Amino acid sequence: MFEAHTRRGRLLLQLVLTLLAIPFLLPLVWMVQGSLAGQGWKNYTDILALPELPLFFRNSVIIAVLTIAVVYLCTMLAAYGFAKLHIRGREVFFWLLLACLTLPEVVLITPLFTTTLQLGFYNTYWAVVLPLAALQVPFAVLLARTFVAGIPDELMEAARMDGASTARTFWSVILPLTRPIGAAIIVLTLISAWNAYLLPLVFLLDSSSQTITILPQFFVGQFSNDQTKVLAGAAIAAIPEIVAYLCLQRLFERGLAAGAIK
Repeated sequence: MFEAHTRRGRLLLQLVLTLLAIPFLLPLVWMVQGSLAGQGWKNYTDILALPELPLFFRNSVIIAVLTIAVVYLCTMLAAYGFAKLHIRGREVFFWLLLACLTLPEVVLITPLFTTTLQLGFYNTYWAVVLPLAALQVPFAVLLARTFVAGIPDELMEAARMDGASTARTFWSVILPLTRPIGAAIIVLTLISAWNAYLLPLVFLLDSSSQTITILPQFFVGQFSNDQTKVLAGAAIAAIPEIVAYLCLQRLFERGLAAGAIK
């Protein structure tokens, strides 16, 4: 981590960080300003008065929660196995898993579409949840494995001496100590699942099952391409992500820092 021990160094570091943050803040500022143009706060009240809005939010929440649960469980189990268990060929399996990071989402649409039809998942939440989780797991395992590898082996040996099984050690020793990286995985998965656009658009046929990311298209038709209400809807849709990050900020930063450095 960068540390500044003098007043001049701290001011310089603050200036550099501010300049780096400006390109990311400007789109948010323009979005809020655009959402308040025209009728002002009435743009937000019109959006909140839509009868379809709670349904879209509910669908996004269900998909996000299911995706987080699948990713968290698979990631922690995989990280535990890759970091602490003596599995034959585990490095081969680990690098095969990382190879999945090279596959873009759009390339997988056709095989995923065929698979969901054959399994009967089409137009269900699982048609979106399982692909989203599969795309998120490799990077999450990459972070979590480094974190789990940093847990002292003496703790696991002590658990075994007390008669704990492998599963019990995972539940009682590993999971409590991986809260920081778990928080980072939850936030990253939430952002990915909440902002998913292509998969819900392709795999969710009924309008009643659509997610919050489809709202801009809905607003274009509902309000005759009123961009102020489109921007207001985008601002409302971003609130859950902001709240989740603020609640888990400290654990998120600790998890990323520990997961990136062994």
